[in-house]
Amino acid sequence: MGVTGPPGPVMDRDEVDRALARLGAEHEAIETSLLALQDHAGRRLLEGAELTGVTKERWACAEVSITLLWAYFDAYTDALRGARDIRSRRRWSSREDLVELTELLRGESVTVAGSVGAGPATDPALHGTGRLSHSFSLTGLVDRMNELYASSLDMVVTADAVWSALPARIDLLAAELQRTRALAHSVGVRPGEHPAGDDLERITRTLTSLREQVVSDPLAFWVRAQGSSAPGGGRPDTTVYDREARALEDVRREIDAVLTVRQDAEQRLVRLRDVLSRADRTLAEARTARGEVLAKIAATEVPVVSGPPTVLQEQLATASEYRRQAQWHRLSPLLESLEQKAEDELLRARESLTAVTQPLAVRAELRGRIDAYRAKVARHGLAEDPFLIERYDAARRMLWSAPCDLRVAEQAVLRYQQAAAELLTAPRVPEQGGPQDRRGEQ
Repeated sequence: MGVTGPPGPVMDRDEVDRALARLGAEHEAIETSLLALQDHAGRRLLEGAELTGVTKERWACAEVSITLLWAYFDAYTDALRGARDIRSRRRWSSREDLVELTELLRGESVTVAGSVGAGPATDPALHGTGRLSHSFSLTGLVDRMNELYASSLDMVVTADAVWSALPARIDLLAAELQRTRALAHSVGVRPGEHPAGDDLERITRTLTSLREQVVSDPLAFWVRAQGSSAPGGGRPDTTVYDREARALEDVRREIDAVLTVRQDAEQRLVRLRDVLSRADRTLAEARTARGEVLAKIAATEVPVVSGPPTVLQEQLATASEYRRQAQWHRLSPLLESLEQKAEDELLRARESLTAVTQPLAVRAELRGRIDAYRAKVARHGLAEDPFLIERYDAARRMLWSAPCDLRVAEQAVLRYQQAAAELLTAPRVPEQGGPQDRRGEQ
């Protein structure tokens, strides 16, 4: 083979036997791995698939690597068989046999053509060498086969992992999508009529496109684990799938809300009518109270009470029409808006009633205050005091007359309170004159 001498010291018989045993074990392991790769489901799928993109490019390289693997394995098998034949010539190998075995087992004794097989299966490691063949040692050839096997297995395992994970999940999501579309159609959620219907159409297009891309280019959907050199180290990229799954869940919740509207629509419409009716009655009461205030209270600004907004009644009629026509997707947002507006209208009506009746409340408070002071004066035996009676009667006439000037009436009440307070706090000397004598001195 054109070798001038053995590489290094000549091996003895024990070293030769140990080397042959090790190489034989490696041969069995490599053969088992190659057969497993040949039968791998991912490889069979790759062979029959119409590939595109990065997967197509890498599979072309992987096919070359697999072809080279078998060629290298055959060369390795032949070399190992030749070494075994030399060792089996005689029980005690001669010096010449040991020299030849040393060259076979340690030297670059395996020559492989630069292009092997029927096609242009060229080892990338030989590119640029300008050589038509390359020599390997058996150990070097094992290392090269391990490299080619690892890259080929990584390609096959990665594609198989993506195909095993994503298409099935996409199909399940697509089935759920179809059920959601049927449910959406039953409640009037259709494309062009409701945003959720448009979302369903977009999700459908995205999932269809995603499945086609995953089937034809699975490696485009692979995220390699950082720092991992093991074949298939990483995970399928489910970013697009997860996004569409969340979007479908959002649509499903919206449709559930529409279904809830369909079930509760009549009750909600009844409650709406009741709230608006209470608001109308409250406004009517406020308008009546305003007339009473204007008649009974003088010199007071009473706010004007507006009538009920007709737009709410019109929207309520529209909601009832949507319910009759089973347009639940239109009814749902309208009911939510109406319910808030109806509560706001009832609050406004109550505030109007409070504002209108405020003067009457002030008058009632003044009446209660003067009566309370009169009762207090009576408990102290001063109820028949002429001066207090005079001031009480003056305040009472103002408070119980119509129209009542609240500002003047309040001053009269204050004067009565002050007179009563003076009598209640002043020392009493009945023997030397009563309160009448003291008033005469004033």
